[in-house]
Amino acid sequence: MTAPELGSEIDGYRLGEMIHAGSMAFIFRLTGPQGPLPLVMKIPRLGPGERAVNVIGFEVCRMVMGALAQSPHHTTLVSYGDVETMPYLVMGYVEGTRLSDWVSRAPIAPEEIARLGAAFALALHDLHCNDVVHLDLKPTNVIYRSGGEAVLIDFGLAHHSHFPDLLAEELRIPVGNWVYMSPEQVLGVRCDPRSDIFALGAILYQLATGRLPFGRPKSIAEVRKRLYRDPVPPRAIVPGIPEWLQEIILRCLEVDARERYASADQVAFDLTNPSRVDLTERASRLRRAGLPTLVHRWVRAKHFEPAPCPPPTTQKNPAPVVVAGLVTWPIDEPLFEALREATRAVLAIDRQCRIACVTIVPPAATLTGEGDEPTATARHIKRLVELRRWAKPLDLPEERVTCHVLESDKPAAALVDYATMNDAKLMLIGASRKGGGPHFFGGDCAQIVAEAPCSVTVVRLQTGV
Repeated sequence: MTAPELGSEIDGYRLGEMIHAGSMAFIFRLTGPQGPLPLVMKIPRLGPGERAVNVIGFEVCRMVMGALAQSPHHTTLVSYGDVETMPYLVMGYVEGTRLSDWVSRAPIAPEEIARLGAAFALALHDLHCNDVVHLDLKPTNVIYRSGGEAVLIDFGLAHHSHFPDLLAEELRIPVGNWVYMSPEQVLGVRCDPRSDIFALGAILYQLATGRLPFGRPKSIAEVRKRLYRDPVPPRAIVPGIPEWLQEIILRCLEVDARERYASADQVAFDLTNPSRVDLTERASRLRRAGLPTLVHRWVRAKHFEPAPCPPPTTQKNPAPVVVAGLVTWPIDEPLFEALREATRAVLAIDRQCRIACVTIVPPAATLTGEGDEPTATARHIKRLVELRRWAKPLDLPEERVTCHVLESDKPAAALVDYATMNDAKLMLIGASRKGGGPHFFGGDCAQIVAEAPCSVTVVRLQTGV
């Protein structure tokens, strides 16, 4: 999909000026007869060359924003379009200045950094109290209203403690902005609010020094260096930075989340009350760790165990996961119906479980650009729609059914990996049958039964069906 044109109408909304073109979506002001409305529309980037993660990010953003209580610290979801028809999100427009405007002028005065950082931290604390971790903080995702309040935007990579983490369940690479990403997020941990505190510290570092604490990594190997390589102390770059500000920044940037601030409101308090900041060795540090310390950290990083995620503000026991493996394409209707009946039987016994509908597609690089699956996003949406249609007769609320399109040229291994990573209780798969269309390749069904970390039910059709 190319960017929609100015003046286009989508479900009765008229597109005005495009105000942002990001890597995952376009954002437009909406207009009415009297001019711009206090609304924007976010439309995911779909089409040739676009990534399937754009579709997942859209689903995550819709789910997280729909669950957030109204607040001055984030935008409000007004309406949305489904991926089955036209995916979009309509949200409130935030009038203000992006944090990136101050970053472009860095280094800036410590007092200005404290003001901006404290408002940023309070917005983060509000978000964390809603059991949401942003996980994609960067200067363009923070807007300051004229009154000084910070507003967080773009929840496409966020984690909500009470909803399935679609990104973690489908992807096995660090997802987010590598420039500001925390060490535990590099290792796949997405449930720790202190990851946002690390990103906050990296942005404060940039405001104070005009530099990035870890540069612009180009590979996962370079991102992993932050597990053992400390940044140059800010005061070594800008000597006029006060010790209290360096103490706050470097405490936010600690590798182990347990050594950072426990909550964002504590960061806001210290930034607002610099005379009360407890100074440690971090405050006076003027050089990075020497070679002996670096070697020790490098060895320790190979066995680094991230800190456990803090418990959610409100407790809710996670639902047991039951995987329904639907990998017969083209659709084998009798087998799909048999799998649906088997799923209903499981639901009748366990009324709390979540059904994860999973299918496997070949890696995006194998797409030819021809036929009805020309792009990664088009194929992802098509399979997602088919999974949803399969699940619709189960009549489950949204939080109890999720749909996942995984890319792999080894379907059995991908299903086993999904079940392992998501602590599945049970897996339902269809058995191969003569004349029923392609199903698993070779002995994949037997491989799943042998290697799955949970019980596996192989659903068969009755003879003659």
